[in-house]
Amino acid sequence: MADDHYDTLGVPRTASAEDIRKAYRELALKYHPDRNPDDKAAQEKFKKIQAAFDVLNDASKREMYDRYGSAFEGVGGGGPRGGWGGGPFPGGFPPGGGGFPGGAEIDLESLFGGAGGFGNIFGGGGGGTRAGRGRRRPAQASGEDVTGRITIPFRLAIDGGKTDFQVDRGGVQETIEVKIPMGLPDGARMRLRGQGLPGSGGGPAGDLLLEVRVEPHPVFRRDGDTLEVTLPVTLAEALAGAKVDVPTPWGTITLKIPPRTSSGRKMRAAGMGVRHANGSKGDLIAEVQIVLPEVTDAAAEAKLLEAAQAVAGGAAPRAALRW
Repeated sequence: MADDHYDTLGVPRTASAEDIRKAYRELALKYHPDRNPDDKAAQEKFKKIQAAFDVLNDASKREMYDRYGSAFEGVGGGGPRGGWGGGPFPGGFPPGGGGFPGGAEIDLESLFGGAGGFGNIFGGGGGGTRAGRGRRRPAQASGEDVTGRITIPFRLAIDGGKTDFQVDRGGVQETIEVKIPMGLPDGARMRLRGQGLPGSGGGPAGDLLLEVRVEPHPVFRRDGDTLEVTLPVTLAEALAGAKVDVPTPWGTITLKIPPRTSSGRKMRAAGMGVRHANGSKGDLIAEVQIVLPEVTDAAAEAKLLEAAQAVAGGAAPRAALRW
């Protein structure tokens, strides 16, 4: 006599779908072949549990099982919809009935909460079980993306290069190498393919999404692709004019300071700002700032002041300054 599926799962015939799934989870965990590798009786019990769940977890199969018992699989495809009324087919079941195929496939990974559920309990990962019946390979699923923030030096953001980053993959810290493209701005977001959490069932890994923060430079400032720098000059250089050296990311350049240059005047060096791999180049803007000398000789300071007053004459440099 065939086993009663309800007795196999230990539930009454009035059990809800959730009661059936709960009972199956508990019994499957107890009798799973991975937990009982040398117990033939447990493996046979697992097969019966799986077969019972295959039927009772499917609403249409359960209805047919409740109506026709274990012989329901011999009933022709469609059951009552085939026009046989409310009872068994007169004189027995129709020959060769296609009926309901036995051993419906159940995805245990989804039943027990995905890759972190059933496979982890038995240490079997996404592989198949030795019971084999009623089990298919878990569907492939991509791994989740991981987010993070990385802070890099100003110079690395301009020059481009490589740096290390510690990524947390499910509580496991791993160091990976991150390639920083030339000219990367502060606040940029980078996507590193395949550097997130691993997938399940052979699925691809997720991505690592990095927010980039750039440390400030002690001298240079950045506005888009323009680099800005304050250029100190002496009073003599501002009065007489001069050629001064200015460092840039691409080497030292020489700027010509015209005679009688005031503080605040801006000098432009084309193409010496932020550069990118596609060939685009920003400019460098140097703003002149006159630095007065440290005078320790009172007589010399008096002469300097007298000369400055004489040159200034009746000039009114703040005449245009108004609210």
